Amino acid sequence: MKPTRLLLSWLGALLGLNILLGVAAALQLKVPDTLHSVAWGLLLALLLLMLLDAARLRRRPSVHVQRQMPGSLALGRWGDVRLTLAHTYAQPLTVQVFDHVPDGLSLENLPQTIELRPGERSDLGYRLRPLRRGHFRFSRCEIHLPSPFGLWSARRFIEVDDTTRVYPDFARLYGAQLLGVDNWLSQLGVQQRQRRGLGLEFHQLREFREGDSLRQIDWKATARQRTPIAREYQDERDQQIVFMLDCGRRMRSQDDELAHFDHALNACLLLSYVALRQGDAVGLCTFAGDPPRYLAPVKGSGQLNLLLNAVYDLDTTRRTADYQAAASQLLARQKRRALVIVVTNLRDEDDEALVTAVKRMSRQHRVLVASLREEVLDQLRQAPVQTLPDALVYSGTVNYLNTRNELHERLSAQGLSVLDTSPSQLGAALVTRYLSWKKAGVF
Repeated sequence: MKPTRLLLSWLGALLGLNILLGVAAALQLKVPDTLHSVAWGLLLALLLLMLLDAARLRRRPSVHVQRQMPGSLALGRWGDVRLTLAHTYAQPLTVQVFDHVPDGLSLENLPQTIELRPGERSDLGYRLRPLRRGHFRFSRCEIHLPSPFGLWSARRFIEVDDTTRVYPDFARLYGAQLLGVDNWLSQLGVQQRQRRGLGLEFHQLREFREGDSLRQIDWKATARQRTPIAREYQDERDQQIVFMLDCGRRMRSQDDELAHFDHALNACLLLSYVALRQGDAVGLCTFAGDPPRYLAPVKGSGQLNLLLNAVYDLDTTRRTADYQAAASQLLARQKRRALVIVVTNLRDEDDEALVTAVKRMSRQHRVLVASLREEVLDQLRQAPVQTLPDALVYSGTVNYLNTRNELHERLSAQGLSVLDTSPSQLGAALVTRYLSWKKAGVF
């Protein structure tokens, strides 16, 4: 319980009056005795009123609060929360409301002051923006309750339990269902290439048309129909994709509000959505995490929900990525040939360990290594050099990037596919590479 501005104003006024009376007495000025009596009477009355008001405030029941919020939120996107308040008093009541939000969520429009009318429910809203994924619990709401005479304000904590889950930014994925796939992919910056050659899966028989290859002619059907009949093929729709997601310390790097790990999750979900729409199966395998997780490749739109529930509370650790152990884990579980996408952040010291691990997996699977490049490196390389410290920073940045490029070139020279991209561009780059390989029939 704390005094309000009204009480402090009254105390200040009485204090000022008594100071004036004291100064007058010190200067031996004549002041009516009644003025002294009035000052002391007002002070005594205020003290009694303060005690009475505080006692009534302690007996005043708390306000009833209900919270309405979504059961799931998307990382980095604003979500609305609504509080419903009611009280049992006979007079209107003005209270200040503040909701206790867990760490990892930013908020707007709090605290708020609202007038509660007798017999009515009052609503107020505020917005939340998750800064990290996971499971969050809301435990209580704080109400600043005024006393009947407005001299005191009591802080009441009202238990209002609610929970919500923060997922990767999947709202963009589901919103894409309202658009055409081609238009949606073009908006994401995905470059679709023309198909080369024929697909791997038979689709149907049809009449031979101009432009068809002679190899497409089905001679048995042609003999039966006595007219040229061609075989029509389509891209193979029964392929599998497995994401190997690095949860180690290197994925903790952060260029903006999202860490590289969150960008990687969003990119994996984006490609999963596209691959599932193409009829492929999608799975997930993590390494350097605590503990490692595995989700077997499965086809169907329901797999995206399973992926979301499998990764929404994933977090990075301070461990170093062990590519050999990750390869052994994958090979033991994934027997059928698949496209394995290793999402990590390569360093020069990873040369031998990564090459050995990727070569082991390449004997059975098609492997793509997606290496995330810090965007701050590109910014430093493009910044103007005006001073000696600027020159040293520029030289160090260029030397690091050259070493990184040499590592990627060595991997490519050994027949290993490497995708070097910034975290924000990872999703479009993965989808572009996937569609290119799928149309070419290389996995």
